[in-house]
Amino acid sequence: MSDPIDVIIVGGGIAGLATAYELHQRGVRFRLLERASRPGGVILTEQIQDFTFDAGPDALLIQKPAAITLCRELGLGDRLFPTSEPRAAFILREKTLHPLPESSVLGIPRNVSALAATRLFSIAGKARMAAELFIRPRTDGAGDESIASFIGRRFGAEAVTYLAEPLLAGIHAGDVNRLSMRALFPRFLEAERKHGSVLRAFRQIRQPKSSSGAFMSLPGGLEEIVDALVRALPADSISLNTGVVAVDRDSEYCVALDSGERLSTRSLVVCTPAFAAATLVDRLDPDLASLCAQVPYASSATVTFGYRREDVAHPLRGSGFVIPRVEKTTIMAGSWISSKWRSRAPEGRVLLRAFVGGARDPEVMSRMDGELVSAAQHELGRLLGIRGEPIFSKLHRWDRANAQHDVGHLDIIAAIDRRLAALPGLFVTGSGFRGVGIPDCVADARATGAQVAQWLSATRTN
Repeated sequence: MSDPIDVIIVGGGIAGLATAYELHQRGVRFRLLERASRPGGVILTEQIQDFTFDAGPDALLIQKPAAITLCRELGLGDRLFPTSEPRAAFILREKTLHPLPESSVLGIPRNVSALAATRLFSIAGKARMAAELFIRPRTDGAGDESIASFIGRRFGAEAVTYLAEPLLAGIHAGDVNRLSMRALFPRFLEAERKHGSVLRAFRQIRQPKSSSGAFMSLPGGLEEIVDALVRALPADSISLNTGVVAVDRDSEYCVALDSGERLSTRSLVVCTPAFAAATLVDRLDPDLASLCAQVPYASSATVTFGYRREDVAHPLRGSGFVIPRVEKTTIMAGSWISSKWRSRAPEGRVLLRAFVGGARDPEVMSRMDGELVSAAQHELGRLLGIRGEPIFSKLHRWDRANAQHDVGHLDIIAAIDRRLAALPGLFVTGSGFRGVGIPDCVADARATGAQVAQWLSATRTN
């Protein structure tokens, strides 16, 4: 057994790296253990020929500033750049790509004129959505509800089919009938509670015009953040190809590695997927393990293609599109990467990405790699008028990588926190717990790092 380390961090994704960075900033000694051969988790940037693309998440949400702030602290502030204009996104309906209504919040029009102008919804659907102004708010004091339940009662069934399912649930690769409004979109619930109507609340929003849009990225892709974090940490603090097989506790936490080595630590921060955390903490607290195991995950895949511009008939003016389940396509969304981000493809070339799988179509993930690539190529070709073969194609599978914050998720997290209170020095963070996007993961990880530092300081004082 080694001499005790102040903190051991298990998991080298963005949550683990951000936790390590916060501890380092506070002068706390730590060691980060990552099972894979590279840090970063789902943040992965590829370069093929002169094309640059992210295989996992590719954008940082400006409205949630934690990731942007981290980039600036790491010296990447001058490299941040926004999505290219126009920033239109589209939804497929009856073989036609319709732009999202202008002046909208997550696809919900902010005013009746924007709703009237869109061709995405039928006349009856528009009328039902406009009637949201007169729908009485929920006052029964009931708990959480699904995205489908909330959008359905506020805006009607057509809004669920052509907006909530492909967009609000789609960005989480989740099931619209299961994902939690309270966990994922509390802003909508607060609008209903405070104003009695979501439309009425959104109509009062005064959004200053911004040249930056809603998202930012980096020229070399989001893996620049991972590389900058690694450079900012002590060279000997990260151990790759190092798996943790068990955790025990006596006076300290004992971490058993797959190499047979055993490490002792005063504090342990688990930054793995919740199902992996369940395995790690089972000896410490079976009830805590059971709670972690209740967080479901979905698998998905991305297929990226490079094409000659002249082979793609569609103008590609925008960032991409999502597809409702009722349209019965193999892919659930597509991204026009070279239109969305500048300098990602050579002159005269375009870069496209298709998304498959998720909670709505888990069976597709059982297909062979070649089948997935062919299906994505066919769907993109049909929708975008593509002739000829791609310059390249690249498939990335993300097995159980999409945490599903379903109805009741926040209750599970509250119960996890109660169990953790009985295990001083043990902490959890990551997308399976308090936030699914990069900004949320960074924010919670840094808050967790601060809590760890404070706990260590308090225990030394006592």
